[in-house]
Amino acid sequence: MNTNDSWFTPPYIINLAREVLGHIDVDPASNVIAQNWIQADTFYTEETNGLTKDWNGKVWVNPPYSASLIKKFTKKFLEEYENGNMKEGIMLTNSSTDSLWNIPLQQGLQAYTNGRISFLQPDLTEKGKGSRGQLFTYLGPNPDKFIEVFTRDNFCWVPNLNMFL
Repeated sequence: MNTNDSWFTPPYIINLAREVLGHIDVDPASNVIAQNWIQADTFYTEETNGLTKDWNGKVWVNPPYSASLIKKFTKKFLEEYENGNMKEGIMLTNSSTDSLWNIPLQQGLQAYTNGRISFLQPDLTEKGKGSRGQLFTYLGPNPDKFIEVFTRDNFCWVPNLNMFL
């Protein structure tokens, strides 16, 4: 794992995800520390490799950001939804609209942050803001709820929002 792979999601974002999903069944790219606030029913670590497991139910994923791993996790996110394992899911990535891994995600509903997220380090201090803004991709039956929650207080914006209203 390289330094691009350990960006802990702040609890307030997990609260937004939980508000949309109800609860989190699976977090396929996690660790024991992050589970203190993510509290997924099932989580996979680098050692247990979520890429080799089914993602059943409601899924939250903040994948590793290194080029080789993000491609695999974004592909798996779509596959798990398309094959019916994942009923609903939210993925947090950088807003790399031109990246080959992001283009297939555009079939989901995407919300872009206004600004950058301050991620956490393993000791729970702020790691700092990434080099670009972030993107949440939603797949599931509740797009209106996702839009309502993630655009609240101008946190994110959704391209072509009028298409969904």
